[in-house]
Formats: sequence, structure tokens, C-alpha cells
Amino acid sequence: MSTALGYRTFGAADVQEFFDRPDPSPGPGEVLVRVAAAGVNPLDHLLRSGHVRELNGHLPFPQVLGMEAAGTVLAVGEEVTGLAVGDRVTGFALTGAGTYAGTTLLLAASTARIPDALPATWAATVPVSGTTALDVLDQLALPAGAAVLVNGVGGGVGSAVAQIARDRGLAVVGTGSAAKRERATAIGAVFVDYAAGDLVERVRAHAPGGVDAVVDTVGGASLRAVAPLAPTPDALVSVGDRSVTELGGAFVRRRLDRSGLEHVADLMVTGRLDPTVAATYPLARAQEALALVESGHAPGKLVVDMAL
Repeated sequence: MSTALGYRTFGAADVQEFFDRPDPSPGPGEVLVRVAAAGVNPLDHLLRSGHVRELNGHLPFPQVLGMEAAGTVLAVGEEVTGLAVGDRVTGFALTGAGTYAGTTLLLAASTARIPDALPATWAATVPVSGTTALDVLDQLALPAGAAVLVNGVGGGVGSAVAQIARDRGLAVVGTGSAAKRERATAIGAVFVDYAAGDLVERVRAHAPGGVDAVVDTVGGASLRAVAPLAPTPDALVSVGDRSVTELGGAFVRRRLDRSGLEHVADLMVTGRLDPTVAATYPLARAQEALALVESGHAPGKLVVDMAL
């Protein structure tokens, strides 16, 4: 039995509640883990609100919030290879099973062992922010020396994109609010405040030769504002707004595989990627963390730490 934060109907934050649930049993291709830390992401509140019912509309209630976690394997289901009881791991939860909980089920194919040197609070950011950044840069396949614009460089995904891009020898220009300037410059990005005048002209002033690709992490009007900076439509990729295809661009192709998780974990332990965890919260205050993410003003990656 463990405590979980979830919901019994779709809706706003007021449908969230704590409840106790029995530890689930892993089915084929699943592992049961004791959660050490869980990442907080925009998709968490979108699932709760019922805005992506193609993902969870068919699942029974109650559903638990959260989709990524780090923890220790307690049991493995049939057909699971490469993972064993006692392993420290990071991975994606079954939709609805959630990660804002003491225990949960992870998809074995989307779960990887992590090095002992990697803190759980960092490992919990690997599945979403880390591998999304990896996937979008692999999709663009830019050569060393190319320049990439990261729209929303101050967020968890944007920061990871910038750092992995720099590790690959790319020049990075990043847009964000003024409050994100210090962090963006610390990770090597040329920062452009998106609220300080004509964004396209300001980016062009900082990158007179233009950029070779645009990675959007914001969506909506902000995506449309930066789209003209992509030299060709296929050089525009969004990680959160599928309407990018209406502009001729592409949505990120997610792999969700073990090798990607391992690659990102290695980038972290070798000092090439800092997940920029802005704050950690105990499970009892997880609603505060999610509210901050839902507001759109989170200062960076937020994590629920079960040790607090």
C-alpha cells in the first residue's frame, strides 16, 4: 500500500486528491518500482484535465498523476529483460499508473538502469526533458558548427536541448523571459528576451548569419512568431504543439527506448548535462509543484522527491 496523488474524474486542479492504493502487480513487459523521485511536466495536468483523452480517456479511475520517475525495482513481470529486482532505474510509467506515488509500474522497454552516481532527483528528469531533447536534436541531425534557435530555452526541455546542442558543437540562440537570462547564458546560449520588441529582428541581430534550425518548446503564438526564422519548413520542429505541421514543420518523433535513457543519464554523470532542477517538493506538496508548471511560470524543472 502506498499514498498517491491523482483524480477520479477529469477536471481542473480541484479534482486532485490523495488516496492510498495497493502496490500494483507488474504484468508482461512491466516493472514495479519504489519511487524515489518523479518529474513534474505539463502533460500531467493535460491528462488530468481530459485534454488528451486519446491517451487516458479509456482508462479506469482513479488515475495517478505523473509520467516519469526514478526508483528501485521491486518486482519484474514476464518478458522483461535487462532489469532485475534491486536495480536503480529511470523510466516512463504506464499512463494512468502515475508517478506521484510511493510505488508504480514502469514500462520495461522504456526503463533503464542508472549509474550509482546519478541522484534520483536528476534521474527523474531523464525520461521527459532529457530524451525529448535528445530526440529532437537527433531528428534535425545538424552538423557541428551549425546554429540552432531554442524557443523557450529556460524550461526543462529547452535547457536540455541547449546543453546537448552545445555538447555536439552547435551554436545556440535561446528565447525566453527576462528571468531566464542568467541561466540561459550560463549554459552557453545567446539569450534573446522574447518580450523586448520584434522577436525575429532581435534574433537576426544576434545571429546575422541566421540559424540552421528552430526547436520550439512553447507552442501557440510563440511558435508562430519564431517559425519565419527556420531556413526551410523541415528545419522547424516543435516538441509540444502538433499544429507545427500546419506551418510545414514537424513534431518531434519520440523513441522512448532504453538506449536514449542510458545516453542522457551518461551525459548527466559526465557533467555534460545539468537538468536544471529548480526546486524539489515532498509528495505532500506535489500539488504546488504542478500548479506552478500549469501556470507556465515554473523557473525550471520541478521534481517530487519522496525522501523529503
